[in-house]
Amino acid sequence: MNPNNKNTGTLYIVATPIGNLDDITERAINVLKDVDIIACEDTRHSGRLLVNYGIKNRLMSFHQHNENESAAKFIDLLHKGNNIALISDAGTPLISDPGYPLVKQAHQSNIRIVPIVGASAIIALLSCSGLPTNEFHFYGFLGAKQQQRQQQLALIGQNTGTSVIYESTHRIIKCLTDMQSVFGDDRVIAIGRELTKTFETIKLGTVLAVKEFVESDTNQQKGEFVIAIAAKETVQSFELTEEQKQLAQLLAKELPPKKAAKITAEFLNGKSKEIYKFIISI
Repeated sequence: MNPNNKNTGTLYIVATPIGNLDDITERAINVLKDVDIIACEDTRHSGRLLVNYGIKNRLMSFHQHNENESAAKFIDLLHKGNNIALISDAGTPLISDPGYPLVKQAHQSNIRIVPIVGASAIIALLSCSGLPTNEFHFYGFLGAKQQQRQQQLALIGQNTGTSVIYESTHRIIKCLTDMQSVFGDDRVIAIGRELTKTFETIKLGTVLAVKEFVESDTNQQKGEFVIAIAAKETVQSFELTEEQKQLAQLLAKELPPKKAAKITAEFLNGKSKEIYKFIISI
């Protein structure tokens, strides 16, 4: 119940499986059974999904073509005391799926919103990608046209963290080709195909290696794709001052290189590793 208004319903944002039907929580099943209405992208698709869990409930259409108009209708139903669960065709609603206008208006109307967490293709790939996850950026689907896609990739290529995008079976080769053009052959990426499904594939490698892998097998060009892109590598150069060089050379005559480098770094605020490299070079 809404703590601010006992007569107002609650909006549940419910994650559903992205592939394997066992990937749904018990809490999600209970919520979908108990709410008054389930708002979904495709009533036929969701109907089949719910049958699998033995859920019989009222389904109402809420997809990208009617979400702006439908949001007000669902807000009215919530104000009348109906509890509503929002689901997408697969995964977590609003993540490249409809729902933003409804959730925004629910906040504006002081309606309680409850996340029922579960599957997400982004998190699924990141967790097993082999790429850093302490910072990541999500971009959804890139533009359909090559020029727009390459412009977006150029911006993504400057990120300091891992970047994640979605791609379709129709454009996967074009997208990888554009990555090769923008990033070069050696940028590291991880690609996830048909995650949690029977023919799931996860591949980590350079853009060139992954592109060749996908091109060599038409089966690897089918399905739904998530791609994680490694951050651009930054090469830092530390130029030693003349003072650092002179002290390092003097100390190196009497001390082992590592010791000489450490003392020089401490006294003249330098990088001991770089000073050590200098000592070894001379």
